[in-house]
Amino acid sequence: MEYNEFLLSKRHSTNNYGIEPIYLPDSLFDYQKYVAEHAIKKGREAVFLDTGLGKTIIQLVVAHNYAKHTNKPVLIITPLAVAFQFIKENERFGICDISHSKDGKFKTDVVVCNYERLQYFNPDDFDCVLLDESSILKNFDGATKTKITSFLKRVKYRYLFTATPAPNDYIEFGTSSEALGYLPYMDMLERFFANNENNIRPQEIGTKWYLKPHAKDDFFAWVKQWSINVNKPSDIGFSDENHILPNLIENVTYVKNINNWIINGQVMMFNGLAKTMSEVREEQKNTINERCEKAVELASQHDTSVYWCNFNDEGVRLSELDKDAYEVKGSMSIDKKEELLLAFSNGEIKKLITKPKITSFGLNWQHCNHTVFFPTWSYEQYYQAIRRFWRFGQKDDVVCDLIVSDGQKRVIDALEYKKQKANDFKETIRKDFSKTSEISQKEFDKDIILPSFLNTKQ
Repeated sequence: MEYNEFLLSKRHSTNNYGIEPIYLPDSLFDYQKYVAEHAIKKGREAVFLDTGLGKTIIQLVVAHNYAKHTNKPVLIITPLAVAFQFIKENERFGICDISHSKDGKFKTDVVVCNYERLQYFNPDDFDCVLLDESSILKNFDGATKTKITSFLKRVKYRYLFTATPAPNDYIEFGTSSEALGYLPYMDMLERFFANNENNIRPQEIGTKWYLKPHAKDDFFAWVKQWSINVNKPSDIGFSDENHILPNLIENVTYVKNINNWIINGQVMMFNGLAKTMSEVREEQKNTINERCEKAVELASQHDTSVYWCNFNDEGVRLSELDKDAYEVKGSMSIDKKEELLLAFSNGEIKKLITKPKITSFGLNWQHCNHTVFFPTWSYEQYYQAIRRFWRFGQKDDVVCDLIVSDGQKRVIDALEYKKQKANDFKETIRKDFSKTSEISQKEFDKDIILPSFLNTKQ
């Protein structure tokens, strides 16, 4: 390789890598056709599309186009139990030849697998890979996350699909950019961000990153070059007529904690409002029975419902109190989890007990409009959980009963604050994405002077 070729290979690019669309089915809504065409032409893109806007059918169309163009299979990687939704959606619209593989074996043009089964597949078999609900990556441990992103980087055409690209933090865009082969995470930080330590070492404890005020327009112009962001069809110039969300009714119910806290082995004389994680955990531990009893009482008023809990003891107690509920446990095999989740999706099970970290990504449960949630500090977990029901396509108002102990009021306050912050954040992104701005490429037009030890003419 010549030296100037080496320099060009290190250059960051936001060019189109894709193809001209071969097939765009009439079954797509107008905005879905626009997004699908945009993605197919881009070749490497993050598609930030809100829940219920049709990420599944768009991915099927993208996969079909690349399977036909490359004459190689296309892989779609999904969260647990979501693969079945791709199969059902394809049965409905007949877009491509697709199968769900659990062991790495397949004979179809498009194959779907779960993140947990990726080790059975060889990246060299594919020229195009799509990650469904790609924001789930941060829920995996470091080794698993590295394996997934390394797999993606070995293919030519790459896609990330998610509704929550960066719930509260701009720097999460860096992970997406790097996975797609654009500006690496550290380079993004150096170019657009500053921090309170005045260094470029994100591993430093206490380091807080913020977007440089003068770099804001350029930052969103850069993100826009490798992604498309749609919260509702009107964001890209189409009608919202068929995409109006029903009401979300959030009820907070408090139960009394009659037990004293034990913090660091010391029994507290009085309980107050829980402020620390230790105090919150004491509140949760001491009120498992009371919260579960209230949860079952509220869920009994609805034919179909989902209980979202956080601890194994909560799941056990809910199962004891509600004999009609089935629990999805972390200790279960992947096949057993999928069996229960599919049964609930098909209406064969009416009540489900699960945890946000197991089940909150990608599943479509518009047939259910009630849920009980035991909240924590995590707003993203809450948002993802309720979005299984409260999404475009839901016909009824959705009721979410949040149950906490009387000492956990700060948790509810924090969730409310984070929800407002996330809404403001999303609106800021929407406005900035709508701006027409470009980052111009600067061409290097100077003579290249080689170091003497590389000068072969001497």
